[in-house]
Parts: sequence; C-alpha cells; structure tokens
Amino acid sequence: MNDDSQALVARVDELESRLAFQEDTLAQLNDVIAQQDVQIRNLVERLRDISQKYQDLSFDMHKGTVPGNEKPPHY
Repeated sequence: MNDDSQALVARVDELESRLAFQEDTLAQLNDVIAQQDVQIRNLVERLRDISQKYQDLSFDMHKGTVPGNEKPPHY
C-alpha cells in the first residue's frame, strides 16, 4: 500500500473508533434520561399527594370556610 492508502485507512479506523465511542456515550445518556424521567414522574406524583394533603388540612383548619371570607374574632 502506498502512503495515501495507509493514511486513508488510519483516518477510517479513527472515525470508526470515534463513532463507537459516541454511540456508547449516547446509550449511557439515554439511560440517564430514562432514569431521570422515572424520578421526575415519582416526584410529581408525591408533590400532588402532598398538595392534596395540604389542601385537606387547610380545609379542616378553617372548618370548611374559604380563607379571607371569615369574620374577625371581635364580631
């Protein structure tokens, strides 16, 4: 082989190596994104539960009255 062919083979080998590395990196990033999606969904569900519990407690504390519509204690 001449020098041009060897240089071309070396460049192709380098590109194939980079491509394999990038494919591996993309697969790892995809796994991380999938894990984060599960975590975010779980956190959103927990936040909904906590928000509902807070609303229930707030309603119980005000005995069913809408905050801001209750009469002051001196009436």
